[in-house]
Amino acid sequence: MTQVRFAERINVNAANFSKHLSGKLPISTGLINRIALDFGINRDWLVDGTDTPYSKPEANHAMMLAPAETLGRIETRNTSKGIPVYDIDVTAGFGELSRMFTDDRLSGVVDLPQLGISEGVRIVRVSGDSMEPLINNGGYIALREIQSKTIFWGQIYVVILEDYRMVKIVRRHADPEQLILHSVNPDYDDIEIARSEVIGLYLVEGIINYRQQC
Repeated sequence: MTQVRFAERINVNAANFSKHLSGKLPISTGLINRIALDFGINRDWLVDGTDTPYSKPEANHAMMLAPAETLGRIETRNTSKGIPVYDIDVTAGFGELSRMFTDDRLSGVVDLPQLGISEGVRIVRVSGDSMEPLINNGGYIALREIQSKTIFWGQIYVVILEDYRMVKIVRRHADPEQLILHSVNPDYDDIEIARSEVIGLYLVEGIINYRQQC
C-alpha cells in the first residue's frame, strides 16, 4: 500500500501524514487509535511492540474504551474544545443522523484524550443490549460519518437503514451485494442485509460505558 493510499484509508491528509512519518508532526493518540481501528491492529503492538499484531479474530476494540467517569466532566456548551456530546439515542427512531446534530440537542463537550479527537467525531447514547458486554445498554459511543463506500470488515458501525438505526459489527458476506450485521450478545442472531439498503454509515471510534447514577 502506498503512503498516499494509507493516509486515505485512515482519513488523514496525505501531506500531514508525511510530516508525521518524517517527525515534523508528533504522533497523536488519535492517529494511533485510527490506525489500530481501521486496520484491526493490536494497539499495544503498534505502540511498543508487545503482544502480537492481530491478537483477535475481530478488530481490537479494547483500545477504544474510555474510563466511564470521564463522561461526567461535560463542560459548558459554549466551549469549542473537546468532543461534542449530543442528547441523542442513536438506536431510537429511524432515518439519517446528520440532521439531528443541532445546537438544541448539544449537551456539551467532553475531553477524552484516550480516544483522540478527529474531525467530525460526535458522542451519542446507545440503548439495547445486543452489543453487551462491549457496549452497555445506556452507554455512549463516539462516532464519525463515513463518506466512502469502503467498509473495514470486523469494525463496529452505526448502520442507517430506512426504518432502523443499529449499532453492529459489520462482517463480510459471501455475496458481495450483501452484508452481515453481527451482535456481540450471543442471544441475538446475525442479520443479513443488502448493501443497497444502507443509507448511511458511521464508524464507532470510541466506547464509553457510562451509566447515569440514580
